[in-house]
Amino acid sequence: MPQSKKHKTFYAIGLSYKKADAETRGHFSLDNNAKAALFAQAKTEGVSSLIIISTCNRTELYGFAEHPFQLIKLLCDNTKGTIEAFQKVAYVHKSNEAVAHMFNVGGGLDSQILGDFEIISQLRSAARDAKKHDLLNNYLERLVNAVIQASKRIKTETNISSGATSVSFASVRYILKHVPNISSKNILLFGTGKIGRNTCENLIKHTQNEHITLINRTKTKAEEVAGRFNVVVKDYANLQEEINASDILIVATGAQNPTVDKYLIQTKKPLLILDLSIPKNVDNNVSDLENVTLVHLDYLSKLTDETLEKRKTHIPVAKAIIEEVKAEFNSWLETRKFAPTIKALKLKLNDFKAAELDTQRKKLADFNEEQAELISNNIIQKITNHFAHHLKDDTIATDESIELIKKVFQLEETSYV
Repeated sequence: MPQSKKHKTFYAIGLSYKKADAETRGHFSLDNNAKAALFAQAKTEGVSSLIIISTCNRTELYGFAEHPFQLIKLLCDNTKGTIEAFQKVAYVHKSNEAVAHMFNVGGGLDSQILGDFEIISQLRSAARDAKKHDLLNNYLERLVNAVIQASKRIKTETNISSGATSVSFASVRYILKHVPNISSKNILLFGTGKIGRNTCENLIKHTQNEHITLINRTKTKAEEVAGRFNVVVKDYANLQEEINASDILIVATGAQNPTVDKYLIQTKKPLLILDLSIPKNVDNNVSDLENVTLVHLDYLSKLTDETLEKRKTHIPVAKAIIEEVKAEFNSWLETRKFAPTIKALKLKLNDFKAAELDTQRKKLADFNEEQAELISNNIIQKITNHFAHHLKDDTIATDESIELIKKVFQLEETSYV
């Protein structure tokens, strides 16, 4: 594996719902196979540490590279997205900005629905994937753990996630608002991934509906969900029949292309379709049918209500928590940054001590070995403590000081990432 000797910097590159529409985000989405290919390519191209996040709302790479274009190329090489399309909607954060971005994402402050913490489980899983591929260095592992810690504190110390939760709840809220007599309607849920499961749970909790049917390409997965919620499961072969018997169709599959189009729909009665998938899994041509109302998650995510407004009042406390945890991370980073230099300095001073004690031992007949050792060690400790205190000082340029210490004491080159 070729490893470049050039300096690597920490970057976060990606795109999200803020500037990229659902279609564009779909072009840049990464399934498990694409992630594996991206990790393999990253290794051959000298990217030393890398985390991949790909959800319905964002695709991001966090990693160490010589230049952010290395990460952008990795993303574009392994998705349907192009560099031109990326440049129109993307963001690139470097060093401290990249760290701050991960904290905001993990802390629920950058979510499409404020206070949605679903990203944390995905970040945890992404870190595990990176570790499996030997692409998670100490810096990135510590950062992810710090972000997880901050998110836990924000959850418990603020009410930023009270009331509404994620897209799955927003979809149920939309149904409750627009569909009368919801408890008597036939609801079909197509797809039982995470959003599908959450939607199913919210439907049961908030609609008191006993006419919910699940269909999934893999029936056993639907049966697992049905076992938890006591709903009906039908075969994938029955999809068209079940769509035509439904009043509400919720599509939450992970397919890369539309799985529902107008040709599946023969019913003339009103049909509400909610597409909660990225990429879109319902063809826009269903809107040609007068009895069909199509709602995509981009629209659902824009819904604001009193709950979301109340959540905004908790942002300052959440930000304060993030700053506190981030300061702890930066303190660890600074200590880690100069620790090898201090260790090398201590070894060098011990070499001086050993040579000097050897000289004095030969010169002095009554040389007190124990006392000389004690005094020398105390002096070495005081000197190294003095240097460590100097390097911890926020007002000095740590990198320049480290280089000067290395030069003066002729210390070996050290690395901290």
